[in-house]
Amino acid sequence: MILTELVRYYDRKAASPDPAQRLPAFGLEDKPIPFVIEIAADGRVVQLIDTRQHDGKRLVARSFLAPMGVKKTSGVAANLLWDTAQYVIGLDTGRKSGGEHTPAQAFRARIDALPEPARSDAGIRAVRAALDRADWSVLHTHPAWPEIEQGNPVMTFQLAGDLDPVFQRPAVAPAAMAQCAGEADAPMAVCLIDGAEGPVQRLHSSIKGVWGAQSSGASLVSFNARAFESYGKTERQGENAPVGQRAAFAYTTALNHLLTRDSRNRVQVGDASTVFWADRASRFDGEFTLADFFGEHKDDPDRGVRAVQALYEALNTGALPVGERDVRFFVLGLAPNAARISVRFWLEAPLHELAPRIRQHFDDLRVVRHFESDPPVPSLFRLLSGLALQGKLDNVPPSLSGEWMRAILEGRSYPATLLNAAVMRCKAEQEVSYLRAAVLKAWLEREHRRTHPDANPATPHFKEALDMDQRDTPYRLGRLFAVLEHIQRAAMPGINATIRDRYYGAASTMPVAVFTTLLRLKNAHLKKLPDGKVAFFEQLIGEVMAPMTDFPKQLPLPEQGRFALGYYHQRQHFF
Repeated sequence: MILTELVRYYDRKAASPDPAQRLPAFGLEDKPIPFVIEIAADGRVVQLIDTRQHDGKRLVARSFLAPMGVKKTSGVAANLLWDTAQYVIGLDTGRKSGGEHTPAQAFRARIDALPEPARSDAGIRAVRAALDRADWSVLHTHPAWPEIEQGNPVMTFQLAGDLDPVFQRPAVAPAAMAQCAGEADAPMAVCLIDGAEGPVQRLHSSIKGVWGAQSSGASLVSFNARAFESYGKTERQGENAPVGQRAAFAYTTALNHLLTRDSRNRVQVGDASTVFWADRASRFDGEFTLADFFGEHKDDPDRGVRAVQALYEALNTGALPVGERDVRFFVLGLAPNAARISVRFWLEAPLHELAPRIRQHFDDLRVVRHFESDPPVPSLFRLLSGLALQGKLDNVPPSLSGEWMRAILEGRSYPATLLNAAVMRCKAEQEVSYLRAAVLKAWLEREHRRTHPDANPATPHFKEALDMDQRDTPYRLGRLFAVLEHIQRAAMPGINATIRDRYYGAASTMPVAVFTTLLRLKNAHLKKLPDGKVAFFEQLIGEVMAPMTDFPKQLPLPEQGRFALGYYHQRQHFF
């Protein structure tokens, strides 16, 4: 199902009338090439062209529609008319090539295998002459030559007077596409994706852009151990799950396109690189994408806010276009797993089901902000960072992000590990931050709806700000702790460490063992305050404790979450 939908997405993109949106045809790929060697008709090197341009602090190479690259393994395998400097100019990288051909010889062999009339083209003749000369002294004078020696970058050739590389010349491009369209000796079988009989892709192209995976890419479909192989298909790779060459090209091209660094259909959720797409054009896959709701937008911080506002407006006014209600969205979460890519989650749902679930997520998260700078629509990246040690996503439990995203999109209860992470971080740092309070409130709202199926989802059990009518005992205990801390601050202005720094963990887990001490300390603090403030605080304590009959001996994890939320609400109310 996943590969089928990716192939359908490729077919739509490949047929797009917009050249900027169109995906390359079978046999071609969009390849960034940082260096182009300009050569004369007789093979002399004219100059080295550096195609890279600054994009912020990094250099980005220009992309060309090039012949599709081969699957690189430990042996020698050359691409047609473009490759690394080791293949193109025979750069000595210090690595043993192995096999009967050197990388430079394999590169030349691919060019010599081109059919007529491509082999007689002036550009191909110039390239073959340049390879015969093997005089690369002009390249050594270029300022980027030390980078080339060290980095072994991708290179190609361009005939002097042309504006594009040799592989894009009219007589060369069709032959190059045909040569790279698939393996000539591939076995024949029925493709599991489109049902057509034809040559099977033995080694599928690498998927790049998955966070944490190998920089050269990793496989989504591969068989490298006997345990994964079908009976009778020993060491026959792609024959174990036959996928036609065109279908394999289509799904890998589509997925690599969705995973590009600047893609608006991609968001990083913890360790899961998540991509979204729709089965046809939609406002929520054009003007906005699902990634706008969950991603972090450094260049446009308000984009997420605008996307959520548009979603609320569409649902509140019934302005969701009738033609878009049944648009199906697909969500694929990928995570690194050694040399492979693992599917963390997969979801498909129509927009009329997905949109209310996303709205419910933001409704559940809404809590009064600590500072004006706090994001009103926090991204999953920020929320997960708020739950991690030192704010680093590497410290988030590996499966948490995927489980959370899946719960959001399926409208289910949030995972218990999310509550555990939020409560433990509050206790470890003795601080209930805005982001943690938002997570706790969202988790508690979902849990209340699960345990009270008759509850109206439009009426939250826990409000956005302080709820003085909330009679829940742990919530009241959190409020009481915030009041006692505020009394201490009022009595001892400028104090560095309050009761929160010493007692928060114990108060939120074993109230009966702590609050008797805190209430006794409170009396000493009140003696330092004027009568008006004493009366105010005594009345407030009475209001908070009125529904309570006793202090619980222990609070389980969900009640610790309610304690933290009550503490946060009361503290923000003071401000």
